[in-house]
Amino acid sequence: MMVMSASVFCGSRLGVGSAFADLAAHLGAGLARQGITLIYGGAKSGLMGVLADAALQEGGAVIGVIPTFLHHWEVMHEGVSELILTPSLHTRKQVMLDRAEAFIILPGGIGTFDELFEVLTWRHLRLHDKPIIILNYHGWADHLLASLKGAIAQGFADPDIQTCYEVMSDVDAVLSRLGTV
Repeated sequence: MMVMSASVFCGSRLGVGSAFADLAAHLGAGLARQGITLIYGGAKSGLMGVLADAALQEGGAVIGVIPTFLHHWEVMHEGVSELILTPSLHTRKQVMLDRAEAFIILPGGIGTFDELFEVLTWRHLRLHDKPIIILNYHGWADHLLASLKGAIAQGFADPDIQTCYEVMSDVDAVLSRLGTV
């Protein structure tokens, strides 16, 4: 069975160099070509904007989910297929969880980490069983993954937490995986 919708968590900044923007564009276009609805944080800036624009340029369906306080800052992407306003960041994550059949984590900062850890915690607590894929492009998530392993080694997390997510290093592998869920 193929995934029909995926929430992608990623940065509202571009990162250093053009490689991360190229990665986001490749994923956005690939999701659209596979007919997978993109659900993302609703911003027009950074990797989020690149991701959404690439999916839209390929004719894909793009759902932006953004809290009203960010809407007031005018950072929302008004060109998406559907823009959902939520009262809080937590509600945004809940909407993204409810609408997605899988989660993909691209490079990002603390907001992306927050989103990853929330869906990872929910999965570990068996509140969902949807795939979580960390796209560890050019090793951006190495330290994050090492922190998870450190929590396990120090007895603060169950070793089985590692079965709740997958790590991949390229977009084509992620797209292939979404076709086999």
